[in-house]
Amino acid sequence: MTHPNAVKPIGLKKLPNVDFAELAKDLDALYLETKAKVGEEDYKHIKAVQKKQRFLEIAGRTCLQMSHIPGAWLAGTGCLSVAKIMDNMELGHNVLHGQYDWTQDPDLNSKKYEWDIVCDSESWKYYHNYEHHTYTNIHEKDRDIGFQYIRVTQTQEWKWYHIAQVPNYTLLSMFFEWGVAFHALEMERVVNGQDPLKSKLPIAKRLAKKMGYQLFKDYAFFPALAGFNAPAVFVGNATANIARNFWTSTIIFCGHFPEGAETFYDEDYQKESKGQWYYRQLLGSCNIEGKPWLHTMSGHLSYQIEHHLFPDIPAKRYREMAPRVREICKKHGLPYNTGSFAKQYGSVLKNIIKYSFPNKKEK
Repeated sequence: MTHPNAVKPIGLKKLPNVDFAELAKDLDALYLETKAKVGEEDYKHIKAVQKKQRFLEIAGRTCLQMSHIPGAWLAGTGCLSVAKIMDNMELGHNVLHGQYDWTQDPDLNSKKYEWDIVCDSESWKYYHNYEHHTYTNIHEKDRDIGFQYIRVTQTQEWKWYHIAQVPNYTLLSMFFEWGVAFHALEMERVVNGQDPLKSKLPIAKRLAKKMGYQLFKDYAFFPALAGFNAPAVFVGNATANIARNFWTSTIIFCGHFPEGAETFYDEDYQKESKGQWYYRQLLGSCNIEGKPWLHTMSGHLSYQIEHHLFPDIPAKRYREMAPRVREICKKHGLPYNTGSFAKQYGSVLKNIIKYSFPNKKEK
C-alpha cells in the first residue's frame, strides 16, 4: 500500500484537458479497423512460430542428450533457451489472451493451452488477464507493481527490506516462473487475514501438480534418458529455464516500470469511462524499440502500450498499430513512452537502485 508521505500517484481528477470520449472514439476505430484485417496471415504467423519453437526444443534436447560431444551442450542449451522463451512469450502469453481463439485450432485455444512454466495457465489467466489488465498500475489493485516486494516507483511505501532489493530483483529474475506461481497464490491475503487458508487449496493443488510435472520433466525424466550425460542435461535444462526467466522478467519490467510510467489511485477506477481506461493503459505502459527479432522474442510485448490497449489483437499486428497509436497520442497531447532496450532497461535498473532507499521526505 502507499504511505502517507510517499509521492502521490497521478489521479484522473488532476488531468489536463483531455477529451476522453474523443480518445476512446479514435482508439476504438483503430481497433475495429485492425480487427477486420485479422485472418490467414496471422494464423500462418503463429503456426510458423509454433513450428520453429518445437523444432528448437527437439534440437536442443537432442543435443543435450549428446553432451559428451564437443559443442553439443552449448548448442543444446542455446536452442532450448530460445525454445522456452518462444513458448512463454510469442506463443503462451498471446495464446492465453485468446488472440487466436478465432482460428478454432485446438493447439491455440486459450481455454486448453498449457505452457512450459511452473505457473499453470488457469491461475495465470486470472491474475494476469483479469487482475493486471483490468487494474493496470492502480495501487493496491494491480499486484504486478513491483510484484509486491520490489519498489519500482516513489509512490510505493519504503520498507526495510527494500534496502536489499537489488539482489532480490536479481533472484526474482533468475527464478521468475516461481515468483509468478507464488504471486498467483496470493498467500499475503492469508497472512493479512483477508482470506482463509482453505480458500487457497484449489489453486495450491493446481500449482503443485504443475510444479511437480515441470520438475519431473526437466530435472528427472530428460536427465535419466541421457545416462552418463544426466548431470550435463540437468544443468542444461536449469540454465535454459534461468535464461528464459531472466529474459521474461526483463521484458515485463521494461513494460511498466521505466521512468515516466504513471501509477493511479483506486478511486480513479471506480467511475472510469472507456476513454479514461485507455488513458490509464497509455500512461502506465512503455514500449521498447528494436529489431524484428526482439519483437518476436519478447512476444511483441515490446509494444506494451498497444498490447494493453488491445490485448486480444494478435500481437504481430501491434507493429502496424504503433504509428497510429502514437499519432493519436500526439493529437490528444498525451505522452508515448518508448525507447531503446538499453534506455528502458537502464531506467528500470536505475529506479530499482534509487528506490532501494526512502524518499527524502520519508526519512
